Amino acid sequence: MSGAEIERKWLVETLPPEVEGGRWDTRKLEQGYLAVSDAAEVRVRRADGGEAWLTVKSAPGLSRVEEELVLEDGAFERLWPLTEGRRLVKHRYSREADRGVLLELDVYEGELEGLAVLEVEFASEDAAAAFVAPDWVGRELTGDRAYANQSLALHGRPA
Repeated sequence: MSGAEIERKWLVETLPPEVEGGRWDTRKLEQGYLAVSDAAEVRVRRADGGEAWLTVKSAPGLSRVEEELVLEDGAFERLWPLTEGRRLVKHRYSREADRGVLLELDVYEGELEGLAVLEVEFASEDAAAAFVAPDWVGRELTGDRAYANQSLALHGRPA
């Protein structure tokens, strides 16, 4: 994926029952951060122990730059040690809610266990503004740096 990412994010209070019912695609993601600054992040991510990517993103917000490159065989394993102390593991449940609206429910493991966040990706900022969040989510986290994955990897769960 390349270009702009338009996304809103919410804290999940209760997992929706349909998550376990097979209506969502699921995969386990391991991700670690190679570099993090106020302006951008560089991370590596591997899905289900297989395909891996290098991603560069601008700072968290409603709309941001995202460039994603598929890593060749062995590159993830060479880069992973450089992420020590800046990692997280999550299960991502995803499904398309409407055309151009992708729901991604992240349920974290390890030190972040018990934390779940819904990220919703949109085709436009107008679609993002019109979206009504499901009733199983709580506080909106869009732009909240404490809940950005890079911050979770570096500092753990916000207090």
